[in-house]
Amino acid sequence: MITPGNPAQRHDHELGDMSPLPTPRTAEGADALAALLADPARAVVAVDFDGTLAPIVARPEDARPAPGALQALTALVPRLAACAVVTGRAAEEAVRLGGLDAVPGLDVLGHYGLQRWRDGRLDSPPVPPEVATARRELRRLVEGAPAGVHLEDKEHSLVVHTRPAADPAAALAELAPRVEQVATSLGLEVVSGRFVVEVRPPGADKGLAVRRLAEETAAATIVYVGDDLGDLPAYDAVETLRDHGRSGLTVASLGADAPPELAERADLVLDGPDAVVAFLAAIAAAIS
Repeated sequence: MITPGNPAQRHDHELGDMSPLPTPRTAEGADALAALLADPARAVVAVDFDGTLAPIVARPEDARPAPGALQALTALVPRLAACAVVTGRAAEEAVRLGGLDAVPGLDVLGHYGLQRWRDGRLDSPPVPPEVATARRELRRLVEGAPAGVHLEDKEHSLVVHTRPAADPAAALAELAPRVEQVATSLGLEVVSGRFVVEVRPPGADKGLAVRRLAEETAAATIVYVGDDLGDLPAYDAVETLRDHGRSGLTVASLGADAPPELAERADLVLDGPDAVVAFLAAIAAAIS
């Protein structure tokens, strides 16, 4: 039974019983998904990499996309105004680990949008000298940290990981204030996530990347899929674009230790990367 005035139920009915697409839990999200299906050439779909396209792993260099991810992206790219992977990683690293060069026309926005890779071409700004100073100081900091804690060097940013430690939460609680002190002294920004704390140049976040994609393409509909605190600025951007007359859908990819803020904010909640890939593939099938 469809309740009059319920956009989520109305959308589900319009798709028909054969569609595997999940129904967003908000009216705004349901309307955005319906708008994407009706006019995909005016839609942008942007997805995070770690925890969204690829399962979270203990060592960042071991990350690989969930099965079917490349096929789903390949099917989506030619049908949308833009399809992008938006990641905190360096763009070329995400391309290498994910095999993303197999997807023609895919935009890979690295370092929260500071970098842009597409079809083998990388546009990237120089690394600020403050990052080099932070690199030296954070290396010394990690040397005295509990076993398993390590520093990931993303060139434009630096990430302290505590997940492999015996007590990752305690290690993060101990190190985070010290990392923040280093960053603040150098005029850098600190961003926390799931058992990570990242130091990066100020002024770049995934919200900026999403806004740029929307403006460049004059997109009428924007979909963003993410899994961690660093994705919340992208949610903010989608919601702001909605306030200005565009359609927007925020999607959370939730793992076992995902921040609760993602589920609270998202129009649609999916059960990790496999479910994200199924969602992307279902969109591709529906608009083919």
